[in-house]
Amino acid sequence: MKSIALREIKSFFGSPIGYLVIAIFLLLNGLFLWVFDGEYNILQSGFADLTPFFTLAPWILIFLIPAVTMRSFSDEIKQGTIELLLTKPLSVWQIVNGKFLGAFLLIIIAIIPTLIYVNVISDLSIENQGIDLGSILGSYFGLLFLVAAYTSIGIFTSTLSENQIVSFILSVFICFVFYYGFEGIANQVKGFEDVIAQIGMDYHYKSMARGVIDTRDVIYFLSISFLFLSMTVYKLKALKS
Repeated sequence: MKSIALREIKSFFGSPIGYLVIAIFLLLNGLFLWVFDGEYNILQSGFADLTPFFTLAPWILIFLIPAVTMRSFSDEIKQGTIELLLTKPLSVWQIVNGKFLGAFLLIIIAIIPTLIYVNVISDLSIENQGIDLGSILGSYFGLLFLVAAYTSIGIFTSTLSENQIVSFILSVFICFVFYYGFEGIANQVKGFEDVIAQIGMDYHYKSMARGVIDTRDVIYFLSISFLFLSMTVYKLKALKS
């Protein structure tokens, strides 16, 4: 598993992909948070907090992560190297986890520089009135779990087609449905709003952003990640047979 993950990371940074992902994520966030006029501009909001960043990041990642994961297995299938990969002295789970870990770590590397925003916000806050570190920490934890869920979805969709664009579109669609789709449906349904909303990622992500790490939210994200990774393993075993 470790060898697969390292190979993935090396391939990301051995080509422009890794650098582009990090640059695009930081550039888009920087422009919306500090330059462009609008609801996400922290300087214009009048509040020294990172809520705009944690509201914006999931929407940027909903496109960025599928762009990273779309080649994970689709490229192997297209080039005919999937059989060679599956014959390695590794279990299918180890191969999938290695691919997942490689993509996950790349996104984490892209997120790490945003920690400087915490220092900037602290400097912008009113003297003797600190920032809500608990809420910020909870939001970062929520973002990590969201990244894991998005990544597992992207890894799965990369097994569905040898065409990377098809894998990308499917991943974006599924991530959108799980992040916002159920909340949208909940807003239209009366009587079962809470039940439907809790199926979606946005509900649990916002819950963690309050600064309280609820085990139900953690279990939800771990379950989503495990579900799609399990589906990936099942698909690969079907290809192997």
